[in-house]
Amino acid sequence: MKWLTRHAARLFGAGAAAALILSAATPAAAQGAIRDTEIESIIHEWADPVFTGMGLEPSEIEILLINDADLNAFATRGRIMGLNTGLILRTRSPNELLGVIAHEGGHIRNRHTLRDGARDAGMQPMLMTMALGALAIAAGAPDAGAVLLGNSQYFGTLSALRYMTHQEGEADNTGARALEAAGQSGRGLVSFFENFRAQEVFSDARRYPYFRSHPLSSDRIENLRRFVAEQPHYDRRDSPERMAQHALILAKIHAFMDDPRFTLRDYPETDTALPARYARAIAWYRDGQTDRALSAVDALLAEQPENPFFWELKGQILFEEGRPEEAIGAHQRSVDLLPDAPLLRINLGHALIETRDPARLPAAVDHLKRAAALEKDNSMAWRLLAQAYDSQGKEGEARLASAEMYFAVGAEQQATQFALRARDMLDPGSDEWIRAMDIVFASGATQADVDDLDRRNEQRRPAVIPAGG
Repeated sequence: MKWLTRHAARLFGAGAAAALILSAATPAAAQGAIRDTEIESIIHEWADPVFTGMGLEPSEIEILLINDADLNAFATRGRIMGLNTGLILRTRSPNELLGVIAHEGGHIRNRHTLRDGARDAGMQPMLMTMALGALAIAAGAPDAGAVLLGNSQYFGTLSALRYMTHQEGEADNTGARALEAAGQSGRGLVSFFENFRAQEVFSDARRYPYFRSHPLSSDRIENLRRFVAEQPHYDRRDSPERMAQHALILAKIHAFMDDPRFTLRDYPETDTALPARYARAIAWYRDGQTDRALSAVDALLAEQPENPFFWELKGQILFEEGRPEEAIGAHQRSVDLLPDAPLLRINLGHALIETRDPARLPAAVDHLKRAAALEKDNSMAWRLLAQAYDSQGKEGEARLASAEMYFAVGAEQQATQFALRARDMLDPGSDEWIRAMDIVFASGATQADVDDLDRRNEQRRPAVIPAGG
Protein backbone atom coordinates (compact mmCIF):
# COMPACT_ATOMS: atom_id res chain seq x y z
CA MET A 1 0.00 0.00 0.00
CA LYS A 2 1.49 3.31 -1.07
CA TRP A 3 0.71 6.95 -0.38
CA LEU A 4 0.85 8.53 -3.82
CA THR A 5 -0.60 11.70 -5.27
CA ARG A 6 -2.17 10.55 -8.50
CA HIS A 7 -5.07 12.95 -9.19
CA ALA A 8 -4.48 14.61 -5.81
CA ALA A 9 -4.24 18.04 -7.42
CA ARG A 10 -7.78 17.73 -8.73
CA LEU A 11 -9.07 17.16 -5.21
CA PHE A 12 -6.75 18.95 -2.78
CA GLY A 13 -5.01 21.60 -4.89
CA ALA A 14 -1.77 21.51 -6.85
CA GLY A 15 0.32 23.07 -4.09
CA ALA A 16 -0.63 20.43 -1.55
CA ALA A 17 -0.13 17.70 -4.12
CA ALA A 18 3.34 18.94 -5.01
CA ALA A 19 4.28 19.00 -1.36
CA LEU A 20 3.08 15.44 -0.96
CA ILE A 21 5.13 14.12 -3.84
CA LEU A 22 8.33 15.54 -2.53
CA SER A 23 8.12 13.84 0.85
CA ALA A 24 8.18 10.11 1.35
CA ALA A 25 5.09 8.87 3.15
CA THR A 26 4.69 6.05 5.61
CA PRO A 27 1.72 4.03 6.83
CA ALA A 28 1.38 6.58 9.61
CA ALA A 29 0.96 9.39 7.08
CA ALA A 30 -1.76 11.99 7.26
CA GLN A 31 -4.87 12.00 5.16
CA GLY A 32 -4.40 11.68 1.43
CA ALA A 33 -4.93 9.42 -1.55
CA ILE A 34 -3.44 5.94 -1.24
CA ARG A 35 -2.80 3.32 -3.88
CA ASP A 36 -3.05 -0.42 -3.48
CA THR A 37 -3.17 -2.59 -6.59
CA GLU A 38 -4.79 -5.52 -4.82
CA ILE A 39 -7.69 -3.57 -3.30
CA GLU A 40 -8.19 -1.52 -6.46
CA SER A 41 -8.29 -4.71 -8.56
CA ILE A 42 -10.92 -6.31 -6.33
CA ILE A 43 -13.10 -3.20 -6.31
CA HIS A 44 -12.93 -2.86 -10.09
CA GLU A 45 -13.69 -6.56 -10.51
CA TRP A 46 -16.91 -5.99 -8.58
CA ALA A 47 -17.79 -2.56 -9.92
CA ASP A 48 -16.91 -2.64 -13.62
CA PRO A 49 -20.00 -4.66 -14.65
CA VAL A 50 -22.13 -2.16 -12.70
CA PHE A 51 -20.51 0.80 -14.47
CA THR A 52 -21.15 -0.94 -17.78
CA GLY A 53 -24.75 -1.50 -16.72
CA MET A 54 -25.28 2.24 -16.32
CA GLY A 55 -23.64 3.06 -19.64
CA LEU A 56 -20.25 4.17 -18.33
CA GLU A 57 -16.89 3.00 -19.65
CA PRO A 58 -15.20 1.29 -16.65
CA SER A 59 -11.69 2.26 -17.73
CA GLU A 60 -12.69 5.93 -17.50
CA ILE A 61 -13.78 5.69 -13.86
CA GLU A 62 -10.97 6.50 -11.44
CA ILE A 63 -11.59 5.07 -7.96
CA LEU A 64 -9.46 6.76 -5.32
CA LEU A 65 -8.91 5.28 -1.87
CA ILE A 66 -8.74 8.08 0.70
CA ASN A 67 -6.88 7.55 3.96
CA ASP A 68 -9.55 9.03 6.21
CA ALA A 69 -11.39 7.39 9.09
CA ASP A 70 -14.55 9.44 8.43
CA LEU A 71 -17.46 7.69 6.79
CA ASN A 72 -17.51 9.44 3.42
CA ALA A 73 -17.51 8.95 -0.35
CA PHE A 74 -17.90 11.32 -3.26
CA ALA A 75 -18.00 11.66 -7.03
CA THR A 76 -16.62 14.65 -8.87
CA ARG A 77 -15.64 15.96 -12.27
CA GLY A 78 -13.36 13.87 -14.44
CA ARG A 79 -15.28 10.72 -13.47
CA ILE A 80 -13.35 10.42 -10.23
CA MET A 81 -14.86 8.55 -7.30
CA GLY A 82 -13.40 8.75 -3.81
CA LEU A 83 -13.94 6.13 -1.13
CA ASN A 84 -12.74 6.83 2.40
CA THR A 85 -11.15 3.90 4.17
CA GLY A 86 -13.52 4.74 7.05
CA LEU A 87 -16.52 4.03 4.84
CA ILE A 88 -15.08 0.80 3.46
CA LEU A 89 -14.39 -0.48 6.98
CA ARG A 90 -18.00 0.20 8.00
CA THR A 91 -19.50 -1.90 5.23
CA ARG A 92 -20.70 -5.28 6.43
CA SER A 93 -20.69 -7.12 3.12
CA PRO A 94 -19.38 -6.82 -0.45
CA ASN A 95 -22.90 -5.95 -1.58
CA GLU A 96 -23.06 -2.96 0.77
CA LEU A 97 -19.77 -1.59 -0.55
CA LEU A 98 -20.86 -2.26 -4.13
CA GLY A 99 -24.16 -0.49 -3.41
CA VAL A 100 -22.34 2.68 -2.31
CA ILE A 101 -20.12 2.49 -5.40
CA ALA A 102 -23.21 2.06 -7.61
CA HIS A 103 -24.82 5.10 -5.96
CA GLU A 104 -21.72 7.25 -6.53
CA GLY A 105 -21.55 5.92 -10.08
CA GLY A 106 -25.12 7.16 -10.44
CA HIS A 107 -23.94 10.68 -9.62
CA ILE A 108 -21.27 10.39 -12.32
CA ARG A 109 -23.72 8.95 -14.84
CA ASN A 110 -26.24 11.72 -14.15
CA ARG A 111 -23.54 14.41 -14.30
CA HIS A 112 -24.01 15.49 -10.69
CA THR A 113 -20.90 17.34 -9.52
CA LEU A 114 -19.73 18.05 -6.00
CA ARG A 115 -22.93 19.84 -5.04
CA ASP A 116 -22.37 22.82 -7.38
CA GLY A 117 -25.96 22.36 -8.45
CA ALA A 118 -27.13 22.42 -4.86
CA ARG A 119 -25.26 25.66 -4.28
CA ASP A 120 -26.82 27.25 -7.38
CA ALA A 121 -30.25 25.91 -6.50
CA GLY A 122 -30.01 27.51 -3.07
CA MET A 123 -28.62 30.82 -4.33
CA GLN A 124 -31.49 31.76 -6.63
CA PRO A 125 -34.35 31.69 -4.07
CA MET A 126 -32.07 33.29 -1.47
CA LEU A 127 -31.31 36.24 -3.77
CA MET A 128 -34.98 36.49 -4.77
CA THR A 129 -36.07 36.60 -1.13
CA MET A 130 -33.43 39.24 -0.36
CA ALA A 131 -34.64 41.32 -3.32
CA LEU A 132 -38.25 41.11 -2.11
CA GLY A 133 -37.11 42.21 1.34
CA ALA A 134 -35.30 45.22 -0.07
CA LEU A 135 -38.39 46.17 -2.10
CA ALA A 136 -40.60 45.87 0.99
CA ILE A 137 -38.31 48.18 2.94
CA ALA A 138 -38.28 50.67 0.06
CA ALA A 139 -42.08 50.52 -0.11
CA GLY A 140 -42.39 51.53 3.50
CA ALA A 141 -42.79 48.12 5.16
CA PRO A 142 -39.50 47.73 7.07
CA ASP A 143 -40.78 45.01 9.40
CA ALA A 144 -41.88 42.78 6.54
CA GLY A 145 -38.66 43.53 4.70
CA ALA A 146 -36.56 42.56 7.71
CA VAL A 147 -38.41 39.25 8.01
CA LEU A 148 -37.79 38.47 4.33
CA LEU A 149 -34.11 39.39 4.59
CA GLY A 150 -33.74 37.29 7.71
CA ASN A 151 -35.36 34.29 6.07
CA SER A 152 -33.46 34.49 2.80
CA GLN A 153 -30.78 32.03 3.89
CA TYR A 154 -33.46 29.69 5.26
CA PHE A 155 -35.29 29.58 1.94
CA GLY A 156 -32.02 29.11 0.09
CA THR A 157 -31.11 26.18 2.33
CA LEU A 158 -34.52 24.58 1.85
CA SER A 159 -34.20 24.83 -1.93
CA ALA A 160 -30.66 23.42 -1.87
CA LEU A 161 -31.80 20.50 0.28
CA ARG A 162 -34.66 19.79 -2.10
CA TYR A 163 -32.22 19.82 -5.02
CA MET A 164 -29.78 17.52 -3.21
CA THR A 165 -32.58 15.15 -2.26
CA HIS A 166 -33.68 15.03 -5.89
CA GLN A 167 -30.11 14.22 -6.98
CA GLU A 168 -29.81 11.52 -4.33
CA GLY A 169 -33.01 9.89 -5.54
CA GLU A 170 -31.75 9.95 -9.12
CA ALA A 171 -28.43 8.40 -8.09
CA ASP A 172 -30.26 5.73 -6.06
CA ASN A 173 -32.39 4.71 -9.02
CA THR A 174 -29.50 4.75 -11.50
CA GLY A 175 -27.34 2.70 -9.17
CA ALA A 176 -30.10 0.20 -8.41
CA ARG A 177 -30.88 -0.33 -12.11
CA ALA A 178 -27.19 -0.81 -12.87
CA LEU A 179 -26.82 -3.38 -10.07
CA GLU A 180 -29.73 -5.30 -11.51
CA ALA A 181 -28.28 -5.09 -15.04
CA ALA A 182 -25.03 -6.55 -13.64
CA GLY A 183 -26.94 -9.40 -11.97
CA GLN A 184 -26.40 -7.99 -8.47
CA SER A 185 -28.86 -7.22 -5.71
CA GLY A 186 -29.66 -3.70 -4.59
CA ARG A 187 -30.30 -4.99 -1.07
CA GLY A 188 -26.85 -3.88 0.13
CA LEU A 189 -27.45 -0.24 -0.77
CA VAL A 190 -30.69 -0.24 1.22
CA SER A 191 -29.14 -2.00 4.23
CA PHE A 192 -26.19 0.42 4.24
CA PHE A 193 -28.54 3.40 4.38
CA GLU A 194 -30.78 1.73 6.96
CA ASN A 195 -27.80 1.02 9.18
CA PHE A 196 -27.08 4.74 9.50
CA ARG A 197 -30.58 6.18 9.18
CA ALA A 198 -31.32 5.72 12.87
CA GLN A 199 -28.08 7.48 13.76
CA GLU A 200 -28.81 10.37 11.40
CA VAL A 201 -31.98 11.15 13.32
CA PHE A 202 -29.83 12.10 16.30
CA SER A 203 -27.37 14.98 16.32
CA ASP A 204 -24.49 12.61 16.99
CA ALA A 205 -24.77 11.41 13.40
CA ARG A 206 -23.49 14.78 12.21
CA ARG A 207 -20.01 13.33 12.64
CA TYR A 208 -20.59 11.44 9.36
CA PRO A 209 -19.82 13.76 6.42
CA TYR A 210 -21.37 11.31 3.97
CA PHE A 211 -24.87 11.95 5.28
CA ARG A 212 -24.43 15.70 5.34
CA SER A 213 -23.80 15.64 1.57
CA HIS A 214 -26.11 12.64 0.97
CA PRO A 215 -29.20 13.50 3.06
CA LEU A 216 -31.27 10.48 4.07
CA SER A 217 -34.97 10.31 4.74
CA SER A 218 -37.37 7.53 5.58
CA ASP A 219 -39.25 8.19 2.32
CA ARG A 220 -36.09 7.94 0.29
CA ILE A 221 -35.09 4.61 1.88
CA GLU A 222 -38.61 3.23 1.52
CA ASN A 223 -38.81 4.22 -2.16
CA LEU A 224 -35.45 2.59 -2.80
CA ARG A 225 -36.39 -0.55 -0.87
CA ARG A 226 -39.64 -0.90 -2.80
CA PHE A 227 -37.85 -0.55 -6.12
CA VAL A 228 -35.00 -3.01 -5.47
CA ALA A 229 -37.33 -5.57 -3.87
CA GLU A 230 -39.18 -5.80 -7.18
CA GLN A 231 -36.02 -6.70 -9.12
CA PRO A 232 -35.29 -10.32 -10.15
CA HIS A 233 -31.84 -10.36 -8.47
CA TYR A 234 -32.98 -8.94 -5.12
CA ASP A 235 -32.40 -12.23 -3.29
CA ARG A 236 -28.97 -12.86 -4.79
CA ARG A 237 -26.34 -13.24 -2.05
CA ASP A 238 -22.62 -12.54 -2.07
CA SER A 239 -20.56 -15.55 -3.10
CA PRO A 240 -18.08 -17.09 -0.64
CA GLU A 241 -15.29 -15.80 -2.91
CA ARG A 242 -16.54 -12.23 -2.62
CA MET A 243 -17.00 -12.53 1.13
CA ALA A 244 -13.37 -13.68 1.36
CA GLN A 245 -12.24 -10.74 -0.80
CA HIS A 246 -14.17 -8.31 1.40
CA ALA A 247 -12.60 -9.78 4.54
CA LEU A 248 -9.17 -9.42 2.94
CA ILE A 249 -9.80 -5.76 2.04
CA LEU A 250 -10.85 -4.96 5.61
CA ALA A 251 -7.89 -6.85 7.08
CA LYS A 252 -5.39 -5.12 4.82
CA ILE A 253 -6.75 -1.64 5.51
CA HIS A 254 -6.77 -2.27 9.27
CA ALA A 255 -3.24 -3.67 9.15
CA PHE A 256 -1.80 -0.70 7.27
CA MET A 257 -3.82 2.04 8.97
CA ASP A 258 -4.17 0.94 12.60
CA ASP A 259 -1.55 0.77 15.29
CA PRO A 260 0.09 -2.68 14.94
CA ARG A 261 -0.90 -3.49 18.53
CA PHE A 262 -4.56 -3.09 17.65
CA THR A 263 -4.20 -5.21 14.53
CA LEU A 264 -2.52 -8.01 16.47
CA ARG A 265 -5.28 -7.76 19.10
CA ASP A 266 -8.08 -7.88 16.51
CA TYR A 267 -6.42 -10.64 14.45
CA PRO A 268 -4.93 -12.96 17.11
CA GLU A 269 -2.78 -15.94 16.21
CA THR A 270 -5.67 -18.21 17.09
CA ASP A 271 -7.36 -16.89 13.92
CA THR A 272 -5.88 -18.99 11.12
CA ALA A 273 -7.99 -17.56 8.28
CA LEU A 274 -5.98 -16.08 5.41
CA PRO A 275 -7.05 -12.44 5.99
CA ALA A 276 -5.96 -12.69 9.63
CA ARG A 277 -2.57 -14.16 8.73
CA TYR A 278 -2.13 -11.48 6.07
CA ALA A 279 -2.98 -8.76 8.60
CA ARG A 280 -0.51 -10.14 11.16
CA ALA A 281 2.29 -10.25 8.58
CA ILE A 282 1.69 -6.58 7.79
CA ALA A 283 1.42 -5.65 11.48
CA TRP A 284 4.69 -7.40 12.35
CA TYR A 285 6.42 -5.64 9.46
CA ARG A 286 5.10 -2.25 10.59
CA ASP A 287 6.08 -3.05 14.18
CA GLY A 288 9.68 -3.70 13.15
CA GLN A 289 9.47 -7.46 13.69
CA THR A 290 10.99 -8.10 10.28
CA ASP A 291 12.00 -11.75 10.66
CA ARG A 292 8.58 -12.65 11.98
CA ALA A 293 6.88 -10.73 9.17
CA LEU A 294 9.01 -12.42 6.50
CA SER A 295 8.30 -15.84 7.96
CA ALA A 296 4.58 -15.09 7.86
CA VAL A 297 4.75 -13.94 4.23
CA ASP A 298 6.80 -16.99 3.25
CA ALA A 299 4.10 -19.18 4.80
CA LEU A 300 1.49 -17.40 2.68
CA LEU A 301 3.63 -17.83 -0.43
CA ALA A 302 4.04 -21.53 0.28
CA GLU A 303 0.27 -21.81 -0.09
CA GLN A 304 -0.11 -19.33 -2.97
CA PRO A 305 3.19 -19.03 -4.84
CA GLU A 306 1.47 -17.31 -7.76
CA ASN A 307 0.00 -14.49 -5.68
CA PRO A 308 1.70 -11.26 -6.88
CA PHE A 309 0.58 -9.29 -3.83
CA PHE A 310 2.29 -11.60 -1.36
CA TRP A 311 5.49 -11.17 -3.41
CA GLU A 312 4.88 -7.41 -3.40
CA LEU A 313 4.60 -7.40 0.40
CA LYS A 314 7.79 -9.43 0.76
CA GLY A 315 9.61 -6.99 -1.50
CA GLN A 316 8.24 -4.02 0.44
CA ILE A 317 9.38 -5.48 3.76
CA LEU A 318 12.90 -6.13 2.46
CA PHE A 319 13.14 -2.75 0.75
CA GLU A 320 12.05 -0.75 3.79
CA GLU A 321 14.40 -2.80 5.94
CA GLY A 322 17.22 -1.36 3.82
CA ARG A 323 17.79 -4.53 1.77
CA PRO A 324 17.01 -3.41 -1.81
CA GLU A 325 19.22 -6.11 -3.39
CA GLU A 326 17.09 -8.81 -1.76
CA ALA A 327 13.87 -6.93 -2.53
CA ILE A 328 14.54 -7.01 -6.27
CA GLY A 329 13.80 -10.73 -6.64
CA ALA A 330 10.44 -10.47 -4.85
CA HIS A 331 9.39 -7.37 -6.80
CA GLN A 332 10.51 -8.95 -10.07
CA ARG A 333 8.36 -11.98 -9.32
CA SER A 334 5.32 -9.75 -8.65
CA VAL A 335 5.88 -8.00 -12.00
CA ASP A 336 6.25 -11.32 -13.81
CA LEU A 337 2.90 -12.42 -12.39
CA LEU A 338 1.11 -9.11 -13.07
CA PRO A 339 3.02 -7.27 -15.80
CA ASP A 340 0.37 -4.61 -16.48
CA ALA A 341 0.26 -3.30 -12.89
CA PRO A 342 2.18 0.01 -12.88
CA LEU A 343 2.61 0.16 -9.10
CA LEU A 344 4.41 -3.17 -9.09
CA ARG A 345 6.83 -1.92 -11.76
CA ILE A 346 7.39 1.25 -9.73
CA ASN A 347 8.32 -0.89 -6.71
CA LEU A 348 10.83 -2.80 -8.82
CA GLY A 349 12.29 0.33 -10.40
CA HIS A 350 12.67 1.95 -6.97
CA ALA A 351 14.51 -1.08 -5.59
CA LEU A 352 16.86 -1.13 -8.59
CA ILE A 353 17.70 2.56 -8.10
CA GLU A 354 18.34 2.17 -4.38
CA THR A 355 21.03 -0.48 -4.94
CA ARG A 356 23.22 2.42 -6.13
CA ASP A 357 24.50 0.12 -8.86
CA PRO A 358 24.88 2.05 -12.17
CA ALA A 359 24.52 -1.21 -14.08
CA ARG A 360 20.95 -1.55 -12.77
CA LEU A 361 19.82 1.92 -13.87
CA PRO A 362 18.83 0.98 -17.46
CA ALA A 363 16.46 -1.69 -16.11
CA ALA A 364 15.05 0.78 -13.58
CA VAL A 365 14.42 3.31 -16.34
CA ASP A 366 12.71 0.67 -18.47
CA HIS A 367 10.32 -0.39 -15.70
CA LEU A 368 9.53 3.20 -14.71
CA LYS A 369 8.90 4.24 -18.32
CA ARG A 370 6.53 1.32 -18.75
CA ALA A 371 4.75 2.24 -15.52
CA ALA A 372 4.40 5.86 -16.68
CA ALA A 373 3.07 4.68 -20.03
CA LEU A 374 0.37 2.68 -18.22
CA GLU A 375 -0.48 5.60 -15.90
CA LYS A 376 0.62 8.86 -17.46
CA ASP A 377 -0.41 10.84 -14.40
CA ASN A 378 1.44 8.72 -11.83
CA SER A 379 3.67 11.29 -10.17
CA MET A 380 5.76 8.72 -8.30
CA ALA A 381 6.79 7.03 -11.54
CA TRP A 382 7.95 10.35 -12.98
CA ARG A 383 9.78 11.38 -9.79
CA LEU A 384 11.75 8.13 -9.68
CA LEU A 385 12.40 8.32 -13.42
CA ALA A 386 13.87 11.81 -12.94
CA GLN A 387 16.10 10.38 -10.19
CA ALA A 388 17.26 7.51 -12.40
CA TYR A 389 18.02 9.77 -15.36
CA ASP A 390 19.89 12.18 -13.11
CA SER A 391 22.04 9.30 -11.80
CA GLN A 392 22.83 8.44 -15.42
CA GLY A 393 23.88 12.01 -16.14
CA LYS A 394 20.99 12.55 -18.56
CA GLU A 395 20.07 16.05 -17.42
CA GLY A 396 17.60 16.84 -20.17
CA GLU A 397 15.64 13.63 -19.69
CA ALA A 398 15.73 14.13 -15.89
CA ARG A 399 14.22 17.60 -16.16
CA LEU A 400 11.61 16.40 -18.63
CA ALA A 401 10.58 13.67 -16.17
CA SER A 402 10.33 16.33 -13.43
CA ALA A 403 8.15 18.41 -15.76
CA GLU A 404 5.92 15.37 -16.28
CA MET A 405 5.71 14.88 -12.51
CA TYR A 406 4.53 18.43 -11.89
CA PHE A 407 2.20 18.32 -14.90
CA ALA A 408 0.61 15.15 -13.50
CA VAL A 409 -0.38 16.92 -10.28
CA GLY A 410 -1.53 20.13 -11.94
CA ALA A 411 1.42 22.29 -10.84
CA GLU A 412 1.57 24.05 -14.20
CA GLN A 413 4.10 26.76 -13.34
CA GLN A 414 6.69 24.26 -12.11
CA ALA A 415 5.91 21.95 -15.05
CA THR A 416 6.60 24.78 -17.50
CA GLN A 417 9.85 25.75 -15.77
CA PHE A 418 11.24 22.22 -15.89
CA ALA A 419 10.01 21.63 -19.45
CA LEU A 420 11.79 24.79 -20.65
CA ARG A 421 15.00 23.68 -18.93
CA ALA A 422 14.64 20.26 -20.54
CA ARG A 423 14.09 21.83 -23.95
CA ASP A 424 17.44 23.61 -23.75
CA MET A 425 19.24 20.32 -22.95
CA LEU A 426 17.52 18.00 -25.44
CA ASP A 427 18.16 17.57 -29.14
CA PRO A 428 15.85 19.94 -31.04
CA GLY A 429 13.18 18.01 -32.88
CA SER A 430 13.64 14.81 -30.84
CA ASP A 431 10.60 13.10 -29.34
CA GLU A 432 11.68 14.27 -25.90
CA TRP A 433 12.13 17.87 -27.10
CA ILE A 434 8.67 17.82 -28.70
CA ARG A 435 7.14 16.44 -25.50
CA ALA A 436 8.80 19.20 -23.46
CA MET A 437 7.21 21.80 -25.72
CA ASP A 438 3.86 20.02 -25.49
CA ILE A 439 3.98 20.42 -21.70
CA VAL A 440 4.91 24.11 -22.04
CA PHE A 441 1.96 24.83 -24.30
CA ALA A 442 -0.44 22.57 -22.39
CA SER A 443 0.44 24.45 -19.22
CA GLY A 444 -0.83 27.70 -20.75
CA ALA A 445 2.26 29.27 -22.34
CA THR A 446 2.09 30.55 -25.92
CA GLN A 447 4.68 30.59 -28.67
CA ALA A 448 5.01 34.34 -28.10
CA ASP A 449 5.86 33.66 -24.44
CA VAL A 450 8.55 31.17 -25.47
CA ASP A 451 10.00 33.55 -28.09
CA ASP A 452 10.09 36.38 -25.53
CA LEU A 453 11.90 34.11 -23.04
CA ASP A 454 14.44 33.13 -25.68
CA ARG A 455 15.12 36.80 -26.48
CA ARG A 456 15.62 37.62 -22.81
CA ASN A 457 17.96 34.65 -22.34
CA GLU A 458 19.95 35.71 -25.37
CA GLN A 459 20.34 39.22 -23.97
CA ARG A 460 21.67 37.84 -20.67
CA ARG A 461 24.41 35.79 -22.31
CA PRO A 462 27.87 37.43 -22.10
CA ALA A 463 29.34 38.64 -25.35
CA VAL A 464 31.96 36.36 -26.87
CA ILE A 465 35.31 38.16 -27.31
CA PRO A 466 37.22 36.89 -30.36
CA ALA A 467 40.65 35.38 -29.69
CA GLY A 468 43.32 38.06 -29.97
CA GLY A 469 40.69 40.82 -29.76
